[in-house]
Amino acid sequence: YENTSIQSRRRAGRRYTVLLCVVFAVVAGWSLFWKYAADRAAALIADWKTREASIGRVYDCGSQSIAGYPFRIEVTCAPVAAEFRNFTPPLDIKLPRILVAAQIYQPTLLISEFDGPVAIGDPGKPPEFEATWTLGQSSVRGLPAAPERVSLVFDAPELDHIAGGKRETWLTAKHLELHIRRAAPSDDGKVGIETGLRLEQASIPGFHPAAAEPLDAVIDTVLRGVKDFAPKPWRTRFRELQAAGGSIEVTQARIQQGDILAVGAGSLSLNATGHLDGQIRVTIAGLEQFLDKIGAKEMVQTSPAMDKLAGALDRLAPGLGNAARQQLGNNLGAGINALGEKSMLEGRPAVSLPLRFDDGAMFLGPIPIGKTPALF
Repeated sequence: YENTSIQSRRRAGRRYTVLLCVVFAVVAGWSLFWKYAADRAAALIADWKTREASIGRVYDCGSQSIAGYPFRIEVTCAPVAAEFRNFTPPLDIKLPRILVAAQIYQPTLLISEFDGPVAIGDPGKPPEFEATWTLGQSSVRGLPAAPERVSLVFDAPELDHIAGGKRETWLTAKHLELHIRRAAPSDDGKVGIETGLRLEQASIPGFHPAAAEPLDAVIDTVLRGVKDFAPKPWRTRFRELQAAGGSIEVTQARIQQGDILAVGAGSLSLNATGHLDGQIRVTIAGLEQFLDKIGAKEMVQTSPAMDKLAGALDRLAPGLGNAARQQLGNNLGAGINALGEKSMLEGRPAVSLPLRFDDGAMFLGPIPIGKTPALF
């Protein structure tokens, strides 16, 4: 019995020894594999930076480190400088730190986290814009040369415009998301990208004074006729879209600001001067408040068409033109309600009618309500 017990202990000891050797071999092998993957990542980053620099996009990293063992590759760069010399005019972006991570078993999904503030402006000059946030993240799926999807997510973002030593807030929000991915070709073969914008409690006085009051928005579009995902100014991308005979398909838009709620969908195009043409069918609950907020009464009363009509009426009877202006402004909401189609929107009375764009001029039904700037 004693010999049997000794032999059993020896066999158990050999099994433990073999097991330890296997574990050691696996750990050593995985460590060598991780080291190879980390070195490969460093080489790919260097090649990518060289390739990007050759086409005018220069990226500089103050110090670069690679960590994440055993299952991740984490690349930290601090500080970060990017100069887009191929932009017109050139653009310079600086931020304190960026961390890019990928799982070894899923290398085509890159998750990034970046610190603010980010400074944006012309190279060699003080920044024109500065953005901050409490959390900034991005994800990129696909190969670096041909990404399939890009997402940006910010908590508590704020964008300031700096000019003449003065700082003006253009955007603040509780939460902001922007998603971009390749779209399936349309029936006529045009490729494009899908964009999805999500805003929560966003104030955007830099866009329009009426947008200074917080709003929530969901806007999904398909840009037909764009060429690629490469970083470029939106003006350049819109110019390419127009040259290709492309379009901006608004597949879903929902905006809520206080008691005002609007939803819509439609298709827009760009003319040779960069202005919008096309139509979006919108349904609005709280129309009167919306018209007051955008100053529609004043826009209608001072429009060129109203000036012409008032002049003709004044020739018939002095003062008649001014009376007509006042009457039209006072009855603007009722007139648009009468022209639109009555409907319900999320349980509230609403009116549905076209929001039309003609060379950038906007018309809600037949009523002019403003003009959009040229997009290039």
